[in-house]
Amino acid sequence: MAVTIEDLYRNYGILADAKDGLSQHKDAYQVILDGVKGGPKEKRLAAQFIPKFFSNFPELADAAIHAQLDLCEDEDVSIRRQAIKELPRFATGENILRVADILTQLLQTDDTLEFNQVNAALVSIFKMDAKGTLGGMFSQVLQGEDVVRERAIKFLSTKLKTLSEEVMTKEVEEYVFAETKKVLEDVTGEEFVLLMRLVSGLRVLQTVNGRQQLVELVVEQAFLEQALNPADPDTVDRLLQCTRQALPLFSFPPVLQKNVHSTRFVTYFCEHVLPNLSTLTSPVAELDIQLEVLKLLAEMSPFCGDMDKLEPNLTMLFTKLLEFMPLPPEEVENGENSASEEPKLQFSYVECLLFSFHQLGKKLPDFLLDKVDAERLKDFKIRLQYFARGLQVYIRQLRVALQGKTGDALKTDENKIKVVALKITNNINVLIKDLFHNPPSYKSTVTLSWKPVQKTEAVAPKRPSGEEMGSGGSTKKQISPQPRRDARQIYNPPSGKYSATIGNFSYEQRGGFRGGRGRGFGARGSRSRGRIY
Repeated sequence: MAVTIEDLYRNYGILADAKDGLSQHKDAYQVILDGVKGGPKEKRLAAQFIPKFFSNFPELADAAIHAQLDLCEDEDVSIRRQAIKELPRFATGENILRVADILTQLLQTDDTLEFNQVNAALVSIFKMDAKGTLGGMFSQVLQGEDVVRERAIKFLSTKLKTLSEEVMTKEVEEYVFAETKKVLEDVTGEEFVLLMRLVSGLRVLQTVNGRQQLVELVVEQAFLEQALNPADPDTVDRLLQCTRQALPLFSFPPVLQKNVHSTRFVTYFCEHVLPNLSTLTSPVAELDIQLEVLKLLAEMSPFCGDMDKLEPNLTMLFTKLLEFMPLPPEEVENGENSASEEPKLQFSYVECLLFSFHQLGKKLPDFLLDKVDAERLKDFKIRLQYFARGLQVYIRQLRVALQGKTGDALKTDENKIKVVALKITNNINVLIKDLFHNPPSYKSTVTLSWKPVQKTEAVAPKRPSGEEMGSGGSTKKQISPQPRRDARQIYNPPSGKYSATIGNFSYEQRGGFRGGRGRGFGARGSRSRGRIY
């Protein structure tokens, strides 16, 4: 005979009035458990009554949990939500891991309110027993269905950082790191980014040693011991993603051994990426892969420590820089330059290469004098002079275009590009002046055009003199912070007559790698497990 609403209330009353003699009313609790076989009203009541007396009947614990799970899978979403809301009340003692496992599986729901209820329940049991909850969640991350794994990783990467230090103790954070390393043995690119975001935020890793451990994780995923296949977009994408994850971990100044260096990444870029720069296959159609690679190299170069093959790596940078710094066009019979032959000045590329060369050149300051033959050095200076002349023209044109513009006027797309272009040309100008010193100097400091200006560089605004307009020394300090990295733009001036016309290139920085999972982003076998409670 089916249990009715009256039966549920009557037996609830028996249990509520029993006080110290609760355990003697096992039959009354069994009636409440049987309520899950009734209609919608009975099920909703059972969802509330079962957890209330759960701890008093350990011999019926399994039956009670299974009864609640039946309600978590009911066709009626309101019943499911009520049952899920009450699940944390079962998370006592050894049951915490089991409840966490169940809630993690329930993340696969497509109902928004139900999904939010599962999230709230997980946060609730985290506050009861963080390590036990993590055990249940990581169990599903390692063995569960792909959709469960994906949502569990997203939960961990977004929710753990909101929990207090009382919840996320040193022991709990160390457990998170240990389990995450297991997961990283078999991940997709998107999972890698989320997991690195998770562990990078752990307080226990906010030390030099902690950052070094994180860099080691990235190095392992980047396959820096293998040669680069420039024709494989997956391989190129992996390197880009890993480098982006490593960048925030490098510390300054790199001369101190206690700091985290970018040496292995910079070495790999010089030895394997730069020689293949023109043949790199972009993982994203609209991404300028050459510029993206050069920007990453430039960002890493200040954090490079002692390098075993410094001279050959500097030579590679120097050679690549020459490719992007053209010789002046030959004069025709009337003494004027032929417009059709005037080379294109690729300022964005040159800024990156010149900055990287300038940073590594500090480690071998006599490179241009002792390691480059006289003829090649003469050729280099001719290219520098030609480039510098073009810079002066563009700097003047950009200043005229931006003169008097403030506030909203500088926020238009066109003017934002001009501001970035001005920063690029000023940076190159400063670095070229350093190299024209005899001997070459590596003392000047610039902020890369796509990076925000450091507050320490801020100065009281003043109208620059004609000389300062060319030097770029004070001008860069007055430029407002640049767009975020995911909205970078390339300044690519046209060849021919100098003009203020500016083209731009923007892209959305992509997360994730193409393909499935495998050893470090390979193919992870699909699973079809169903819910395993």
